[in-house]
Amino acid sequence: MGRLEKIRALNSLLLKEAPEYRQQATQFAEDTESQRHLLRSLMNVRYPGKRFSPEFLRLQDELLTEEQEEKGVVDVLELPTVNSDSRISLWQGDITCLKADAIVNAANSQMLGCFIPCHACIDNAIHSAAGLQLREECQELMQAQGHEEPVGRAKITKGYNLPAKFVLHTVGPAVSGTVTQEDEKKLESCYRSCLELAEANGIRSIVFCCISTGVFCFPNGRAAEIAIQTVREYLKGSHIQRVVFNVFQDHDKSIYEHLLKCKA
Repeated sequence: MGRLEKIRALNSLLLKEAPEYRQQATQFAEDTESQRHLLRSLMNVRYPGKRFSPEFLRLQDELLTEEQEEKGVVDVLELPTVNSDSRISLWQGDITCLKADAIVNAANSQMLGCFIPCHACIDNAIHSAAGLQLREECQELMQAQGHEEPVGRAKITKGYNLPAKFVLHTVGPAVSGTVTQEDEKKLESCYRSCLELAEANGIRSIVFCCISTGVFCFPNGRAAEIAIQTVREYLKGSHIQRVVFNVFQDHDKSIYEHLLKCKA
């Protein structure tokens, strides 16, 4: 079965369980790119708790594996470290391409991923590349907890179709106006909670995204200072072998290069 056939089959299965989207689906062209856009949209809006068919999971996992191979995989242990610390690396690019024990997801308090079709946030990117099993596991964790995830804590799930074995989910502080000391403490707690949870689960390599600097509006420069300071302090007494600061924008790369005193 070719790629377009797999995508169409997956769309058909999702539309069968959610016929309310059939009319909107007709607005997508029949080419591979458009149908893949439809598939991601349908996956993004699918609420957890419904049983997957074995056929859906087989086709989804095959497709995501193929796409991952095409994007390429980067082993974080092969990345150069910064001049000032042999356990810290800086890397610019798609976090879903990184092979590590764990990557960090900047989640929301529902902890179920982003439901906005094809949204550009990291939460959407990670869930879309991992597959729908990730949202199901997140729901199980949240149902067991019985309330929304507090800011500054962390939870761990499998990585499923990601190159990373695990995903660490943390909710960062949302800034409104001037950054407060409480905002800074909560962001520091995000990094420390992820590191503590990683170490408790035997994780030796962890990739951090720029927590809270997107729609949560934490100033990029101050967020990077807190991230680096917290990680460096934690590593003094830790067995973690590699921490990667993953940036996507050139602006963030420049900030981290300056603070780490390196050229990545």
